[in-house]
Amino acid sequence: MSGKYKTPMLDELEKGPWPSFVTEIKKAAKKSPMADDELGQLEKSYVTKRGYWKHGGIVGVLGYGGGVIGRYSSLPEEFPGVAHFHTIRINQTSGFFYTAKALREICDIWDKYGSGLTNLHGSTGDLVLLGTKTQNLEAIFAEYSSRGWDLGGSGSAMRTPSCCVGPGRCEWSNYDTLDLTYNLTQEFQDELHRPAYPYKFKIKASGCACDCVASIARADLSIIGTWKGDIQIDQTEVKKYADSGMNIKAEIIDMCPTNCMAYDGKTLRIDNAECNRCMHCIAKMTKALRPGKERGATILVGSKAPIVVGSLLSWVIVPFIKVEPPYTELKNLIRKMIEWWDDNAKPRERIGELIETKGMRPFLEAIGVPPQPQQVKEPRKDPFFFWSESDFKK
Repeated sequence: MSGKYKTPMLDELEKGPWPSFVTEIKKAAKKSPMADDELGQLEKSYVTKRGYWKHGGIVGVLGYGGGVIGRYSSLPEEFPGVAHFHTIRINQTSGFFYTAKALREICDIWDKYGSGLTNLHGSTGDLVLLGTKTQNLEAIFAEYSSRGWDLGGSGSAMRTPSCCVGPGRCEWSNYDTLDLTYNLTQEFQDELHRPAYPYKFKIKASGCACDCVASIARADLSIIGTWKGDIQIDQTEVKKYADSGMNIKAEIIDMCPTNCMAYDGKTLRIDNAECNRCMHCIAKMTKALRPGKERGATILVGSKAPIVVGSLLSWVIVPFIKVEPPYTELKNLIRKMIEWWDDNAKPRERIGELIETKGMRPFLEAIGVPPQPQQVKEPRKDPFFFWSESDFKK
């Protein structure tokens, strides 16, 4: 029991070896009437098997169309503390690096104006603050913005770009994910704060194909680090892995998805022309193998969760692009993609869905990227081939 509510149903979620969100709500409820009423309403939802949240209108702060998600209780008389329970998104730091001082600052302001409940982080990336009242929104924004924090994206807008830790902690990052994400966040400020798109557009940057932010599954635009040329091999370190007990054939050679590797017990060989740069061998033999020296990224488009149609994974649009400040080529490409999507999409249609509807050809023509074998997502479904006279002009 916490506060004024008995919560036998929620108490069940605290049993077992795993941390529970219920425990965290109970901690907040000791200080916050809002969190206490949230606990009571949630218990009622578990008992009645009904949800009691509703969207009763658009709320926000002056000059911004996004960053605040309006939420109201349909039982305001029974749970007055959550009559208003709006969510605020704070634009996270690149790579989710925070100092203890910064986190205390965020939480102190939130305790002052909100429920004290937080979510680090939402699936897009934003630092999410759960539960405040309409009359507090401007004051909250004023305090956060005066300390250098900004609101994140919401609605039919550019969502807050996010990335892996990149060169901040990972030596395998093929480009500076942190700098790129900060740069793109500054570049697309207007698109991020003022929703004007058919639907959401997410950018996620991963330094290598290990894809620690799952960009290939969750981003309309995935920027995944890669390289040109041969994987760098240190045969002395390969021998050390073998001597320490690693079964290189079973753990490396047999696991290669393109069968491009061979090991004779002394020398590791890679047919780099067949390598698809999946990073498995490099991730397993971190001291023996390194990416090639010419580094950049692969640009992929189209992943999303199942809403209008089923789930989609991103597919390759640009096999290799240099990712170096000031990122002019990449920014121009992104703007061309968004312009085509914005001109052609129906409401709530993501760019991946539009490409499936319209086809890859008009998309590539609009963004000025030539067709390439790496862009083939799957075999053709029919035997017909259509062309125009212009296809054969040199």
